[in-house]
Amino acid sequence: MELIFWWMIPAAVLLGAGTYWVARKRARGDDASRLPVAHSQRLTALPEYQAAVRQHRRWLTVAAVAGAVLMAASVVAAARPAERTTVSPELRNRDIILCLDASGSMSSADAAVVDVFARLARGFDGERLGLTVFDSSAVQVFPLTDDYDFVQEQLEAAREAFDGAPGSAGFLDGTWNGAGSSLIGDGLASCVQGFPATAAGSHTGSGGTGIGGTGTGGTEERSRSVILATDNFISGEPIFTLQEAAALARTRDVRVFALNPGDFDYGTDSEQPGAQLRSAAEGTGGAYYPLDSPDAVPDILRKVESTEATAFKAAPQAAVADRAEIPLGVALVSGLVLAGAMWRLRS
Repeated sequence: MELIFWWMIPAAVLLGAGTYWVARKRARGDDASRLPVAHSQRLTALPEYQAAVRQHRRWLTVAAVAGAVLMAASVVAAARPAERTTVSPELRNRDIILCLDASGSMSSADAAVVDVFARLARGFDGERLGLTVFDSSAVQVFPLTDDYDFVQEQLEAAREAFDGAPGSAGFLDGTWNGAGSSLIGDGLASCVQGFPATAAGSHTGSGGTGIGGTGTGGTEERSRSVILATDNFISGEPIFTLQEAAALARTRDVRVFALNPGDFDYGTDSEQPGAQLRSAAEGTGGAYYPLDSPDAVPDILRKVESTEATAFKAAPQAAVADRAEIPLGVALVSGLVLAGAMWRLRS
């Protein structure tokens, strides 16, 4: 226990001592100016008078003690008694990476995809979100964070970039550093490796693909999901095929939820882009949705939130807790006693 404004106590003592000295000086002056009354002892000797004086003095004593306690408790409360501790708060949340294909075949749909991402972000509470965009190489727009205002700002910047707003072209810088275009498997692999706990100890890269894991030493087991928006139209030779990236997600307990703006009826042909994307997503324990499906957002929210939000310890933090309840309680009681004593003295 400590007093944050400890200096208020000696200041109050000095002020009280000065007030007492001034009051005593005035009292001596008042005594000198009083005139004696003849034969007053006849009145003061009466038993009724003596009893009234004793009662008056008792209530004066009560009022003086209550007033002193009230002042002392008020000063202690004003000095802000507090308790400092170091805590490691337990957090329960899930990690979700929004993974967006920014290739040419997606140009007409990316703004709508970002709107869906924004709706998803508004539906989460406590989860950490990250955003990665890719074409021939992947770029992390922002890492996992639970600052939802920042997430919405970045998604608004992404929507403006895909809408062609002036000055927003730099948003996609770094996504064309590899050979080819729309390398879906590489993009998904980059997103899977974007989780701190799963990226530790692994690194994969080649040329300008931008694929790689940077170990963070994290050991927490968390619920991890990737929301992948792509039409799965590949133009180039990726390092990871879509199936290999999905297998990587399975080994790292990452569920993939696919949003396809180019969803068509492919029939039973398992080699068509939409069918391959559905197979890859469902193979990780995730799901597949056409982008315009009204069930996509609520269903993804429900399935992500149905996973266990694993508890883990956050970094130690210094905590200061005000503990003024005792002096404030004493001040309240003494104030009530003082009010009662003053009422008795006036009656």
